Amino acid sequence: MAEKKHKTAKGAIEWDYSPALESTSHVQLKDRYDLFIGGKFVKPSSGLYFDTINPANEEKLAEVGHGNAADIDKAVKAARKAYNEVWSIMPAKERAKYIFRIARIMQERAREFAVVETLDAGKTIREARDIDIPLACNHLFYYAGWADKLEYAFPNRSVRSLGVVGQIIPWNFPLLMAAWKIGPALATGNTIVLKPAESTPLTALLLAEVIKESGLPEGVVNIVTGFGDAGAALVNHPDVNKIAFTGSTNVGKLIQQAVAGTKKKVTLELGGKSANIIFQDAAIDQAVEGIVNGIFFNQGHVCCAGSRLFLQEPVYEEVLRKLKDRIQTLIVGNPLDKNTDVGAINSKEQLDTIHKYLKIGKKEGAEMYQPECPLPAKGYYCPPTLFTNVAQSSIIAQEEIFGPVLTIQTFRTVDEVIQKANNSPYGLAAGIWTEKGSQIFNVSSRLRAGVIWANTYNKFDPTSPFGGYKESGFGREGGIHGLAPYVKLEAL
Repeated sequence: MAEKKHKTAKGAIEWDYSPALESTSHVQLKDRYDLFIGGKFVKPSSGLYFDTINPANEEKLAEVGHGNAADIDKAVKAARKAYNEVWSIMPAKERAKYIFRIARIMQERAREFAVVETLDAGKTIREARDIDIPLACNHLFYYAGWADKLEYAFPNRSVRSLGVVGQIIPWNFPLLMAAWKIGPALATGNTIVLKPAESTPLTALLLAEVIKESGLPEGVVNIVTGFGDAGAALVNHPDVNKIAFTGSTNVGKLIQQAVAGTKKKVTLELGGKSANIIFQDAAIDQAVEGIVNGIFFNQGHVCCAGSRLFLQEPVYEEVLRKLKDRIQTLIVGNPLDKNTDVGAINSKEQLDTIHKYLKIGKKEGAEMYQPECPLPAKGYYCPPTLFTNVAQSSIIAQEEIFGPVLTIQTFRTVDEVIQKANNSPYGLAAGIWTEKGSQIFNVSSRLRAGVIWANTYNKFDPTSPFGGYKESGFGREGGIHGLAPYVKLEAL
């Protein structure tokens, strides 16, 4: 089909791309998925199932087992048995082979995983295909390599595994978050009970199929789908040695309270309100593309999204003009279309939250800009949104929105922007755009953020640690640093 052109409300002519839909013929979703416990798919104790919905069109994808405390208990017992009898005593190089095999099978099924991730999470097929799935595989490959080299990761220390770890992952990067957590836990000799987010369970269940196919000993990895009660049961289970959680700050605080007074280790990767700082000497076109990549290409569904933009006053007008022009070209629509830049919001609840913040921003006196772009009639969509004239104390500048919403403020001096950037309860990530290396080192050393990018944004690698400060949590995932939360270290 040929490309078509149309006129916008302002009379400008724009071209529509012909649809380029990713095929779904190679994906065969089951009507119903059970829990994965002890190396087998088993029915939930309650006999109940819940629907997982495609946010792009609001259609049901599959029924998923509604796990509860009884199922969590079965999974923990299976994990403990596997830990005591098999996994903790297996030679490290043999553990590495299993992790490597899981990564290879995932790689072979990459197209299937990418489509299912897009269907279940609403993210664009480009993001799932080019970032999420390859990066998930790479994390497992990376940690497979560390499994028999822990004495080099922690020299002059005795390294022991913890036991059974409970892992709770969010809906924004379902498979990638699973790989981030499963890789180091297995490499260090622990067994796992994983609880995926209720709105995006499908790729975790496909991962269960891969784990089964890999021949991993029964009970080493268990996957229990369900809601908050299942997560709470996992956190509070007396035979769990560690909790690794990625999600909201509010839930993270509840987890910290729940494990207080116990011997459980905890890592928390929580919310963010990250600053993206553009200095007047920055490469402006490159910076504008970095801004868009940092907040809009992922629907703002990234805890480290550059959702607070700080522009040095001499380039404010230029950057704002170019940014508006750029987001006017973004295509919001079907995530399976390779032309789509901004996919669907993950759920109706999240879309309602975003709309609530849009109303707050306008009520606070900020100026809102949204490009003229048609939204699909069905599904959960929000156009890219800019807020200017935003006060530092504004709610939309302080609270995490988790949507394609960018607040814009100006600054004059380095001291001013550092003070503004650090004036946040969060401290997960930041971006700096400047041609001066000295300025990069100066600013990055003073920003209170766990991950800082220079002249780029949202770049990840398995060898690099990720994590934050303050209400963005504690502990690191990725790199050698990601091994430490899963081991006990003692002097030789």
